[in-house]
Amino acid sequence: MDAYFKTLNKELKNYQRAIPCLLVDLDILDENINEVLSNFRKNSSLRVVVKSLPAVQLIEYILQKTNSNKLMVFHQPFLTDLASRLHNKSDVLIGKPMPIKTAEYFYNNLPQQHNKFNPFTQIQWLVDTEKRIEEYIDLAKQLNQKLRLNIEIDVGLHRGGFSSLKSLEKELSLIENNQDFVAFSGFMGYDPHVVKLPKIIRSQKKALQLANQFYKECQTLVLNDFPELWNKNLTFNGAGSPTLNLHKTSSSPINDIAIGSCFVKPTTFDIPSLKKYKPATFIATPVLKTFSNTTLPGLEKLKQIFTKKSAFIYGGFWKADYHYPKNTKQNNLFGASTNQTMINIPKNTSLQVDDFVFLRPHQSEFVFLQFGEILPVRDGKIQQPWQLLKNT
Repeated sequence: MDAYFKTLNKELKNYQRAIPCLLVDLDILDENINEVLSNFRKNSSLRVVVKSLPAVQLIEYILQKTNSNKLMVFHQPFLTDLASRLHNKSDVLIGKPMPIKTAEYFYNNLPQQHNKFNPFTQIQWLVDTEKRIEEYIDLAKQLNQKLRLNIEIDVGLHRGGFSSLKSLEKELSLIENNQDFVAFSGFMGYDPHVVKLPKIIRSQKKALQLANQFYKECQTLVLNDFPELWNKNLTFNGAGSPTLNLHKTSSSPINDIAIGSCFVKPTTFDIPSLKKYKPATFIATPVLKTFSNTTLPGLEKLKQIFTKKSAFIYGGFWKADYHYPKNTKQNNLFGASTNQTMINIPKNTSLQVDDFVFLRPHQSEFVFLQFGEILPVRDGKIQQPWQLLKNT
C-alpha cells in the first residue's frame, strides 16, 4: 500500500494543478473486468449501469473491454447526452420508471443525432403500473412512434413492480391490445435483497429460489398466454453487482445482467459476494496546512493532550472514507467542512504540505459527479482526463 500511494502522490504533485480529483486505476479496472467476464455464462449479456460509471470514456472503455453494446440509464440528462453518442447497435434499458413528462421532454428535445442511434427502437422504457403503461401508450400516439416497454416485476425486493401473475396478466393484455403503439420488450427484476437479507429472516438460497421462481412464472405467462408478445430477443434483466455471481448457472431465468459498481468497487460494495474485486477508484486531495499537534478553538491550553498531528485538506465532507495515510481520520470536534477539513494522523506519519490524502468513495454514482473530470491512471501515470456525462 505504501509503495502504491507514494507513487500516486509523486505523480499528483507533478501534475499540472493540485485540487481534489477523482482517480480510476485502469490496471485494477482491467482486473475487475476480467473477474466479471469469468462469471458470465455464454447465453447471457452484460449491460453497463451508467449511473455507477457516469463518464463518457469510462463507459466506452468498459463496453469495448466486455464486447457489450447495452446500457442501463437512470437519469434523463445522461440519456440525452448519450443519444448523441451511441450507434445503431446500442440498446438502452431505462433502470427506473420515468415520469411521463420526463420521457416526453426527452423526445421533444432530442439532440442532433449521430451514428444513427434511433431513440424509438433502441430504448426500453420501464413501466411498473397500469397508469404508467397507459401514459406511454398516449405518448406513443402523440409522437406517432412505437415505443418499447419493459415491465418491472417484484421478485422480492418490494420496491415496486408487479408482484402477482394476476396483475401482470392484465397489463400484458393492455400492451397486446395496443401493439400499434407499444411493444413488450421483456422484464426487469432487481434482486439485491437476496444477499442483503439477514439469514435469520431468510437464507440466501431460499431468497434466490423464490426470486427466480417468480421470474420464471412471469416468463411462462407470456409464453403460454401471450404468444404474440413472445420473441427470442426479449430482455429478461436482473441481478446487479451484489448478485452477479448467483446467475452463473443455466437455472437462472435472466439473460441480461446489469452491473456497474463492481468495476470500480466503492466501499458500499465491500461485501462477501464481491470479495474478489479490488478498489479501482480513489479521491485524492492536497494537504494545505500541517501542525505538530491539534489545537482547537477555546481549548488552546489543552493542545498537549491531543497527541495526534493535524492537517487541513483541500475540500472534504465527501461520501468517502479516509484510506491513506493509514489511520487518517476527520477531527470530529472541529467538524466537517466542504472547504477545508481538519484531519488527524499518527505522530509517526510523514505528511507534508502539498502531499495528497486518499479516500475511497462510498458509492460511485453520486460522488463521481462532484468532480469535473476523472483522471485515469495507468501504471502509476496519469492519462488524458475523462469527461463526465452532462447532468443537466
